[in-house]
Amino acid sequence: MTRTGGTTTAQRLVRAADDVPVDISRIPAREAAQDELSDPMYHEQDPNLLERAFDRFWDWVGGLFEGVAGAAPGGPLGLVVIVLVVLALAAALWWRLGTPQRAPRPEEALFGGPVRSTEAHRAAAKAHADAHRWAEAVQEHMRALVRALEDRALLDPRPGRTADEAAADAGRLLPAHASRLRAAARTFDDVTYGGRPADEAAYRRLRALDQEIEAAKPLPAAGTAVEVS
Repeated sequence: MTRTGGTTTAQRLVRAADDVPVDISRIPAREAAQDELSDPMYHEQDPNLLERAFDRFWDWVGGLFEGVAGAAPGGPLGLVVIVLVVLALAAALWWRLGTPQRAPRPEEALFGGPVRSTEAHRAAAKAHADAHRWAEAVQEHMRALVRALEDRALLDPRPGRTADEAAADAGRLLPAHASRLRAAARTFDDVTYGGRPADEAAYRRLRALDQEIEAAKPLPAAGTAVEVS
């Protein structure tokens, strides 16, 4: 139905005479109503296409949340607790393992490149620390610690030795420092191979351990006497 001369179909159907009622059948009545409601004035406040899309999206999210909450033990509160537990576990794993690497790297030898003296490694560690390059400072001071043990004949020089192996071998002769040696080796591995950042505190712990071991008296190996320089 359309408008003609400003008169709608509905108006034409009901306006027959002032004193004569007009009966309208169901189909013409429906068409008249549709014609009337098609007037733009009735749709000025309707949401636009983007608003309708957002409404449907949030309705879908709400339905999804209600479904999951209904299946979770304890309802919505139980779902919140589960999410918090998962986030806590993920944070703990990230803190322990560090930033994920694209491919796992095998543990490599503690020393690489040309052979340097204990004092050369200590000087390099201090230079890195002065520049706030804490990862490099930790690496060099761990190398200095192990090189000092080799200089004192507490460890035999071994080019392929890893930090963990050095800590285990030294810990048998220096049991009072065994746990700290293992922790130092773990820090070295985390920084070097795990992508973990280092800080000033880690460097200072390693330097203090190096100084204490320098003055420590080792236990003799089984059946041998160890001469301490």
